[in-house]
Amino acid sequence: MSVYCGMDRAALDAAYNNSAAVKDSTKLLADFQARSDGLRAARGRHLDLRYGPAERNRIDYFAADARGPVLVFIHGGYWQMRAKETFSFLAAGPLAHGIHVACIGYTLAPEATLGGIVTEVRAAVAWLAEQVAKFGGDPARIYVSGWSAGGHLTVMTLNEPAVKGGLAISGIYDLEPIRLCYVNDTLKLDADEARRLSPLLHLPRSSPPLIVACGDDELPELQRQSETFAAARMNAGLPGRLVRLAGHNHFTILEELARADGTLTALVRELVGV
Repeated sequence: MSVYCGMDRAALDAAYNNSAAVKDSTKLLADFQARSDGLRAARGRHLDLRYGPAERNRIDYFAADARGPVLVFIHGGYWQMRAKETFSFLAAGPLAHGIHVACIGYTLAPEATLGGIVTEVRAAVAWLAEQVAKFGGDPARIYVSGWSAGGHLTVMTLNEPAVKGGLAISGIYDLEPIRLCYVNDTLKLDADEARRLSPLLHLPRSSPPLIVACGDDELPELQRQSETFAAARMNAGLPGRLVRLAGHNHFTILEELARADGTLTALVRELVGV
């Protein structure tokens, strides 16, 4: 029986199972963690800064060597897995160009609802706007980025007053297929919440620039999400564009932010003007 766009539940589950689609995803994540451990050991002066009362309401702030713009990074994991500590390695690319990086932690489902997660992440961005000057960041130049579920959360924070632009990587912008597949077994979205928290269904009248990026080796549904959302923003006259990265899947695309000469790092530099 079709549950979404001609797919039955098994097909829809497979269409959003990034870990299963990338056979060496476990190895890649282990490598991410090892490299993150190294960066945290080298540049961990401002770890676990608390922005709220919940256990995971913490931020790792990696300061550049001089005053400069700040990139806020929001990790993925379908709002129910992973942690900021695994993605510290991504700071290396922006830091090489004098861009400060703040990695946000947030409560995972099912302990938190998706609405609660959005509220936490917005609170983290607001906290950073008040605090980054203490660490050498420029509060007038704060930008948001995130991967997978973090791409969704990037868009959900784009209208925070301090945010000047964003880079959403391999994100989810229409939650209806998420509500109907295995991801929702833990997330527990109902139809109303899925509609309310889908960026595709709530395009603003104005927006800071947003670059939407995805890999051309990602699952077709992930590519479709990015293509549809970027096209909707363009048709609404909102600034930004879609960037497709050749030869990258849902996990390897992050190498383009971790490297100083990576494509995603170049897009961040374009956004912040360095």
